[in-house]
This record gives sequence, structure tokens and C-alpha cells, in this order.
Amino acid sequence: MKTLWAILIIVTLMLQARLWAGEGSFAQVWSLEEAVAEQRAENDQLAARNERLYAEVRNLRNEQGAVEERARMNLGLIREDETFFLVVEN
Repeated sequence: MKTLWAILIIVTLMLQARLWAGEGSFAQVWSLEEAVAEQRAENDQLAARNERLYAEVRNLRNEQGAVEERARMNLGLIREDETFFLVVEN
């Protein structure tokens, strides 16, 4: 009877060791869940950035005024009948 109890205790300890330290253990599952949560957060940020870029592309494709506005602001584009004034602050 003592041998049976000893075997049961050894088997239980081996299963517990695998549960806490082996492959598929609680520690590994927790680290994987953490990695998945971090990746989802990064994916959400990238999806929001992509949506902003898609909206900007749609705006540029549909409206000619958006292209002109962008050229004026970023490239300093002026028309032939316009006068350009550059204000320099000290």
C-alpha cells in the first residue's frame, strides 16, 4: 500500500511540474497571452494609421482642391496672377 501511495505522489508531482514549468505550462501561456495583447494593441494603432492614410488618399483622388491645397502648403505653389509675400519673424 505504501508503494502505491509513493507512486501516486510521484506521478502527481511530475504532472504538477509539467503544469508549472513544461511546454504548455501556465507561465508559457501567460507570456503568450501578453505577447498577443501587445500585438493586438500595435495592430490597432497601425489600423488607425492606415485608415487615416486611406481617407487622405480618397480625399486627394476625389477633390482637385485638396491637391492644390497640399501643393500650396507643402511646396509653396502660387498661381501666375497671385503675389507671394514671405513674412520673416525675428
